[in-house]
Amino acid sequence: MSDSILYEVKNNVAHISLNRPKAFNSFNRKMSLAFQEALKKAGSSKEVRAVYLSGKGKAFCAGQDLKEVLDQENNPGFKKILDEGYNPIIKLIRGLQKPVISAVNGVAAGAGANIALACDICVANEKASFIQAFSKIGLVPDSGGTFFLPRLIGFQKASALMMLGDNVNAKEAERIGMIYTYFSEEEFVDKSIALAEKLAQMPTKALAQTKELINQSYQNSLEEQLNLEGKEQIQAAQSEDYNEGVNAFVEKRKPKFRGE
Repeated sequence: MSDSILYEVKNNVAHISLNRPKAFNSFNRKMSLAFQEALKKAGSSKEVRAVYLSGKGKAFCAGQDLKEVLDQENNPGFKKILDEGYNPIIKLIRGLQKPVISAVNGVAAGAGANIALACDICVANEKASFIQAFSKIGLVPDSGGTFFLPRLIGFQKASALMMLGDNVNAKEAERIGMIYTYFSEEEFVDKSIALAEKLAQMPTKALAQTKELINQSYQNSLEEQLNLEGKEQIQAAQSEDYNEGVNAFVEKRKPKFRGE
């Protein structure tokens, strides 16, 4: 794995860190491929029950490294950048059968913002900000931005943010429903990691089913969604975690879930 992506497992949480701080963690091809490798590693590990995504340094991620696309000799081209980089990343995040938390420590711009918003839960440092920077250089939003943002905050607000490229601070992002919550600068790391560790100790098999239900809800009718909920609920009721949860409730003790 490239040194542009750091990977470590603690307390059943895979910590994946974007590690190009001098470039504000902007993506180049090497980093995007390494990120995909890290997501796949987390997905296949039985030890990992949740994923915590963060950025090293002052920024979360500034999106695409423009130096790469301006390189006349080694420019991969936008088709390759999207088809082999960002699109697979978004599909991996949404397809991962484990909760993915994005902990936005600083600016999240362009693809960086949209990767964060594609995660199951997005939290931010109070000094973090989100910007759909594409229009400022004559591009259109990618990395699922036009899919997720309108669903998070509505058509009008999403259209304005994408077209105007306004900078949205953490407090405003929470107010409009773009993110789950934000934490003070002093508490951000501890509280965001605690959230990931809490999820890792929950019935993660059911959380994966919940994630799949949310994914399918974007295309299903109400009747189709109700049928799918019923199918997934029957399956969840056959899990060891369900038995543990019910028994713990009856015995008035804290459940010990294993994600099985």
